[in-house]
Amino acid sequence: MQGLIELLQQYNVLSAFWMTIRLTLLSALGALVIGTVIAVMRVSPIPSLQRFGAAYVTLIRNTPLTLIVTFCVLGLYLFMNLRLLPPTVDPRAQLFIWAIIALSGYHATFVAEGIRSGINTVPSGQAEAARAVGLTFGQSLTQVVLPQAMRAAITPLGNTFIALTKNTTVVSAVGVAEASYLMKNMIEFSPQHLYAIFFLMALGFVILTLPAGLLFSWASTKWQVQR
Repeated sequence: MQGLIELLQQYNVLSAFWMTIRLTLLSALGALVIGTVIAVMRVSPIPSLQRFGAAYVTLIRNTPLTLIVTFCVLGLYLFMNLRLLPPTVDPRAQLFIWAIIALSGYHATFVAEGIRSGINTVPSGQAEAARAVGLTFGQSLTQVVLPQAMRAAITPLGNTFIALTKNTTVVSAVGVAEASYLMKNMIEFSPQHLYAIFFLMALGFVILTLPAGLLFSWASTKWQVQR
């Protein structure tokens, strides 16, 4: 207990976990948007869009997240000097944005597959009925199929969100000061409290992920599609 108190007094643990929360929420939003677009491409009647969606999922999903983060930060930002914010902005903010893009792009593949599996649960007769009453592909998708698919995909989307929360630790490798980055500093400068450091970090991630898991479990039960 004394070790925990000393760590909390010496290091800004709340700030590190706040960075983790911001990374998680913004990356989850980006992954949901990109993943939905990719899922729509994969079920669209246009072959070129289907091939692009399939290629994106295959390529990105099978690439280690560390490589994607390194490519975005070291390759695109530092080497090619691609800046998504004005040059006058703090470099730490530039790193933060590129970290969000890397996390969003990687986890979008899992979101896309989750939504696509949800689309497959919708009976084909409903899409045929939508077309029979004159709805276009886009109208039947957005008004009939996707609302049901999203409800059916709550559980896989929840799993992806929890995995994303834990995967934010990867961006510490490029200097984003989230919880894992702080843990490395703790181990380096306070090795006498090694067990307390591991306990503190594990407790922090459990506090972040456990409520999310319970929320998604409740939501999947409440909004499940009755067949």
